[in-house]
Amino acid sequence: MKNLIAIGIFLFVSHHLCFAQIERERKVLYIILDGISADNLERVKTPNLDEIAGIGGYCRAYTGGEIGAYSETPTISAVGYTSLLTGTWANKHQVYGNSICNPNYHYWTVFRHLKEARPDAKLAIFSTWLDNRTKLIGENLPQTGNLKLDFSFDGFELDTLLFPHDTERRFILNIDNYVSFQAAQTVREKGPDLSWVYLEYTDDMGHRYGDSPQTDLAIQYADWQVGRIWEAIQYRERNFAEDWMILITTDHGRTQKDGKGHGGQSERERRIWMVTNLKDLNPHFYSGDAAMVDIAPTILRFLQVSIPINHQLEMDGVPLIGPLSFANVKLSLQGKDTWVTWKPYATGESVKIGYAETDEFEKSGMGDPVNWLTDVKVSDGKFLIPTEVSSKNFLKLVLKGEHNTGNSWKTDSK
Repeated sequence: MKNLIAIGIFLFVSHHLCFAQIERERKVLYIILDGISADNLERVKTPNLDEIAGIGGYCRAYTGGEIGAYSETPTISAVGYTSLLTGTWANKHQVYGNSICNPNYHYWTVFRHLKEARPDAKLAIFSTWLDNRTKLIGENLPQTGNLKLDFSFDGFELDTLLFPHDTERRFILNIDNYVSFQAAQTVREKGPDLSWVYLEYTDDMGHRYGDSPQTDLAIQYADWQVGRIWEAIQYRERNFAEDWMILITTDHGRTQKDGKGHGGQSERERRIWMVTNLKDLNPHFYSGDAAMVDIAPTILRFLQVSIPINHQLEMDGVPLIGPLSFANVKLSLQGKDTWVTWKPYATGESVKIGYAETDEFEKSGMGDPVNWLTDVKVSDGKFLIPTEVSSKNFLKLVLKGEHNTGNSWKTDSK
């Protein structure tokens, strides 16, 4: 009898432990540390980033789109932020510089995707630059469905009384400190579902001093600021039924000559990096081909947000966690033949291949009608586009696998 009671208690406890694991809320916080080249980061001591990477992973990645092709994207701050937010390159989101003249809000940010799927989700931003909220996320704009964030700490670069400006840009370091403290406190007390933290001082030191002890010290400051936010996340995980994804990255690298500039398409300017605590990282994360645009679909997959198919077919990135069918979709001309190629990540499944002749999504956000050509084995890694299709002046090739989608364009110019 005692054995039966013990077994019953064990089963009861096991059942409820499993139930508790299933019911844990998922939360995401990502951080952009501006303008840190991968080689500089790897050289400087960053114990907090190292701890996070030890739990999940670290990789080198890239930004800037495809060099010389329709998706080539300047390696400039606001451009990179928007590629992260939307999972698309600049030819789609239309942010080509820090002036942020006319973003195409038909390409939803991760904030809007989450809010559309879960209206009760709590959104937060902690930023040294006001435009991240007002222009890139587009808070309270009709073009973004009047999206509203629940917590916002930003715009302090405009407050010259609290943060008097100085030529050494120490006021930006002070703002970064304040922003990171506010992020840590809000995470600890409120636990927003999706948060963006942006810290700027590393880029300021890069522009002023290039590859230098001053830039190295700025990276160490940034690591300390990440550490206090990481501590708050660990507190939430210990004391609440929550699983947190933290991902830290940068928006661009630096010029090769002295590390002062960026914006072009050199290897060092395009080279970014990612640090995360996620354990379910797939082979694409470590492939060397991970990209800025992969972060948005990764966030949405972790949050278990279903992306509408018309938006899926426009995203240029693929998730860095969980199963993948393929990645790296490209159109290539070989003689007179046009091929679509991809890197297979799955076996024993098919990929559906189709095309659209219009770009209605860019104008209205509505999906373009897809003409599905055929299904082929994912493991084939390529498909010859019929001449009657490849001869068209504009073409969106789309691929749909069991686990993800992809696309590549043919345009008049490239």
